[in-house]
Amino acid sequence: MKKFSSILMPKDGFYGDFGGSFLPPELQSEFDKISKEFYRLIDDEKFNEELDFLLKTYAGRPSPITFASNLSKKYGCKIYLKREDLNHTGAHKINHCIGECLLAKHLGKKKVIAETGAGQHGVALATAAALTGLECDIYMGEVDVAKEAPNVSRMKILGAKVIPVSSGQKTLKEAVDEAFIAYMKEFDTAMYAIGSVVGPHPFPFIVAYFQSVVGREARLQIMELQNKLPDYVVACVGGGSNAMGIFSGFVEDKDVKLIGVEPMGRGEKLGDNAASITFGKELTEHGFKSLFLQENGKVSNCYSVASGLDYPGVGPQHVYLKTIGRAQYEYATDKEAINAFYELSREEGIIPALESSHAVAYGLKLAKTLNENESILINVSGRGDKDIDFVLDKFNQK
Repeated sequence: MKKFSSILMPKDGFYGDFGGSFLPPELQSEFDKISKEFYRLIDDEKFNEELDFLLKTYAGRPSPITFASNLSKKYGCKIYLKREDLNHTGAHKINHCIGECLLAKHLGKKKVIAETGAGQHGVALATAAALTGLECDIYMGEVDVAKEAPNVSRMKILGAKVIPVSSGQKTLKEAVDEAFIAYMKEFDTAMYAIGSVVGPHPFPFIVAYFQSVVGREARLQIMELQNKLPDYVVACVGGGSNAMGIFSGFVEDKDVKLIGVEPMGRGEKLGDNAASITFGKELTEHGFKSLFLQENGKVSNCYSVASGLDYPGVGPQHVYLKTIGRAQYEYATDKEAINAFYELSREEGIIPALESSHAVAYGLKLAKTLNENESILINVSGRGDKDIDFVLDKFNQK
């Protein structure tokens, strides 16, 4: 098993009081098999060699860290960008999708099933499924299908079956619901490849483990660039996979402040944001216990301009990190994210995903308070190709 911080290791499937696995008995039995095989594989030298080989020669790792020289000069501190947007498929999602598809193959499965919001997990899983010879079904809300049309086309070209979801708000939450219902009918031959650090144990740990490559790389790279660790590490948080990936490399370095940035959307009113840690309450939903936006004990509607952040809950590891005071969680509004989208594009020639733009927005706000000797490392979790038509149509800044 690769070095993985004991702070982020689950205990009986829980991170403090959060996490766990709350499933029907027949499905719990299947998840126990997945857990057993996963723990076996991460201690298997041959499996880790295969995973590392594919991450290097197929996904394009390591992704570089870019010194944002123009923004650093503008704001008066050192700003660095971890470039997950440069991975094959354009986001961090490929890291855990390759791992999940290899796991499915070892379990003897023929298909992977998943949900997607922005389409990045869907594209990455369809890609990894094509690579490993698996069938792939992707559930996606109709709103996101229309909004993220380029990624829908990519999934179809890659051979995946894209299933539009028309219930409720027709976004990520409903896609999760429908994907889980479908999975319950065919778990004998299929594996649910969850797209973030959410869901029943062992999936928060599975995704965090496969994403930890981001943190391991970033820690070595930033030391090479400035001979010291960053003062701040900033990442967007919806479910929380990219943040957990980069946080894992620094979680034991107490002088490095970890900041997760949630989507505040249109404002603080229920249904106008997806800031689950800021406004959520304890609830068991989708097979795990965490903080969820809710009303009268039921999960409420949520919203973000970034489809990949438009989920009413958050991974249990993030709740735990907040509870023990190791990470703090802030937010960025739609307007701030859009402004950051344009600013990074025009100042550095890097078009970020709308999800990543939330991290950039808060990072630049933080930069105004720092001096020339202080540094921020922002995780650019994905590129904005998928968002450009939507942004130009809805938020054109001439």
